[in-house]
Amino acid sequence: MKPQTLQVSNVKLEVAMQPLPEPEVEERLVLGNYRSFETAENTAQQWRAKGIAVEVTQPDRWQVWAKRDVYKTPLLRRLLLQSIQAQSQNQVVYLDTKFVPQQPRVSWVVNGFRYSRDEIDITTGKNRITVSRGKNDKSPHLYAGKLRLQPNAYGNYTLVNQVPLETYLRGVVPHEIDPGAPYAANEAQAVIARTYALRNLRRFAADNYQLCADQQCQVYKGLTGTDKEADQAIAATRGQVLTYQNKLVDALYSSTTGGVTAPFEDVWNGSDRPYLRAIVDSSANLWNLSQRNLADEGNFRQFISLKQGFHETGWNSFRWRKESTLTEITQSLNRYLKRTRSSFPQFQSIQQIRILERSPAGRILKLAVQTNKGVFELYKDDIRSAFMAPRSTLFYLEPVYTPDKALKGYAFVGGGFGHGVGLSQTGAYNLAKQGWTGEKILSFYYPGTQIQPIKESLVLEQDKSAPDITQR
Repeated sequence: MKPQTLQVSNVKLEVAMQPLPEPEVEERLVLGNYRSFETAENTAQQWRAKGIAVEVTQPDRWQVWAKRDVYKTPLLRRLLLQSIQAQSQNQVVYLDTKFVPQQPRVSWVVNGFRYSRDEIDITTGKNRITVSRGKNDKSPHLYAGKLRLQPNAYGNYTLVNQVPLETYLRGVVPHEIDPGAPYAANEAQAVIARTYALRNLRRFAADNYQLCADQQCQVYKGLTGTDKEADQAIAATRGQVLTYQNKLVDALYSSTTGGVTAPFEDVWNGSDRPYLRAIVDSSANLWNLSQRNLADEGNFRQFISLKQGFHETGWNSFRWRKESTLTEITQSLNRYLKRTRSSFPQFQSIQQIRILERSPAGRILKLAVQTNKGVFELYKDDIRSAFMAPRSTLFYLEPVYTPDKALKGYAFVGGGFGHGVGLSQTGAYNLAKQGWTGEKILSFYYPGTQIQPIKESLVLEQDKSAPDITQR
């Protein structure tokens, strides 16, 4: 259809489900189902090394699909599935087949006329677009740049905001580090958010955009809620990124570490990042990991009992205790098994939960759940997907009994909020209040790294795209 251009002051977007003349079949061959992009990408690289073309997607959890434009037909997908199953019975691969009786239909209402298009671009002369959800939306969002509505890989649509990198950061930094944070914390967040964006432009290649606007990437709210202090830090660090041996770092960060940062391999599968290592999150000599590593359960419990002297001391998420009944845990785990298409059957009761392996930095690497249907194991970051209670994998389990000594649940006792890898936003906030510079904060959480201006060799090593950020 020939492109059509309209000039108006406002448009109304409507999405309605439209019945199809005949139900259609949507099918994809799923080669893996994961909590995080990092582990999904590592799995994708392993498939590619075997000569199988794949793509990383996120219909809900992160998934690895057999590449749709290569395995185009049901026959090709089934031949590949049979080949994989013949080589290994342990691979969790499956055909996700759905009969679709209706599909979303997008239309735009302009001056009383209705238009239907699969792709629509919206631009303004002032480079500002306000988006609201109906007439009663009391908090509309303001965006710079251009908006595009486009189809995605899951049978619906994505609204994409195309903005230059530095403008994008204005919608990220104050929402990640929080408005009112000290200037140096904003400065550190600006450098790390810029680095993260450039190194992760490939995340949504399957959907033809680059970054999402939530915690699976970085929280982004356009020009709504911009902050003067954050804007100053973005401007002062313009074009600066964090590097290791002249390469962009994997700029991971989280809310709160719980007193010790996690190495990359404690949370996800993939190659080691030398600058993402275990660091006691304190300026004092509180704990020597080389002499008292946290893989030892006794050492770990003693470490978690410490509350003073850390950069995060005093924050609610630094230390926590959360109890869950066996019924709550059973429901949560069964939902997880169903969501991940696990071959382990739905179960009715839990006899015991045990931590089988803990890393020297204290993160749980392997956990076993003994049920009336047998035992299944959980690994690394997927533990947070399976249980509702823990805020991180830095915890130990404490059985909770009834007065007559029957097991009624477990207390999750631990610290931190999030994966705990890289910079602690809580720690950066407090270090900035103590007078640390943004550069010193980054050096503490990413040892051996350097701040450099963006150079083509740094950016293009990870992605061939120009440094414009596309947001959902």
